[in-house]
Amino acid sequence: MELIKFALIGFILGITTIIPGLSFATMAVAFGIYDRLINVIVLNIKKLLASWCFWLPLIIGGLAGVFFASNIITVLFLNYRIPTYWFFIGIITGSLPAVYLSVCRTASQRKFKLPSIPAAICIILTFALMVFMARFKPEEGTAIYTELTLALFGMLAVVGMLGAIAMIIPGISGAFVLLVTGFYLTILQSVKELNIPLLIPVFLGAGFGLLLGAAFVRFLLSKAPRVTYGAVFGLVAGSIVMLYPGGIGEGTGIIISAACLLAGFAVSFLMGRTKYR
Repeated sequence: MELIKFALIGFILGITTIIPGLSFATMAVAFGIYDRLINVIVLNIKKLLASWCFWLPLIIGGLAGVFFASNIITVLFLNYRIPTYWFFIGIITGSLPAVYLSVCRTASQRKFKLPSIPAAICIILTFALMVFMARFKPEEGTAIYTELTLALFGMLAVVGMLGAIAMIIPGISGAFVLLVTGFYLTILQSVKELNIPLLIPVFLGAGFGLLLGAAFVRFLLSKAPRVTYGAVFGLVAGSIVMLYPGGIGEGTGIIISAACLLAGFAVSFLMGRTKYR
């Protein structure tokens, strides 16, 4: 049963990897697997083999989500943009209570207090950062590269690394970074057409970026967990501003958007409330 659950979560995480503005790490937080995911991204074969029942279904579901998103989900965003965004906003909103408890929980005892002053400052600063980013979202570039050159190999590897580092930080969209660098359409087209030569440098850079980003997050969690979770809370809450589609629709669209919001909230709240630590 858990294998199916992790595969479904991986499927949604795969979708968020493709859509600019949606944060992979935020969704991992929403489903209560962020800490476990960070701790499994290591160069430790013994540890990886011991936790295969967690990461393998995530990867399988994630790959399915990536291919689904690169084909079908784009239709939803083009034709049903507002309800789709409200569904993801619901998922993020449903995760906030669990994240807040982690901000307040003390490290030495299972008690809950108000956020510390440093944690509160991190909440405010990271939330403000997300609001700032929402105001200055770039337009999508139109250049699409189809043939691999040595220079393009290097650029794609660097872009893949930066996207992966961003992907591991809650609230930040890896696809958003690809959009900023102008390689989003190239990589999306490569996924659709399974252009393996162009995807190889992206995967190599992304693998290094995941290891680097996960190590950095583990370091922060070990040294200042409540402050780190404060930053995570601000990023996650601020991502709602980033995703806000500018309205809730008209007529029956309001009801559909509200239903999508509630459905997304229920999914993340029910799946994340008992697992998030």
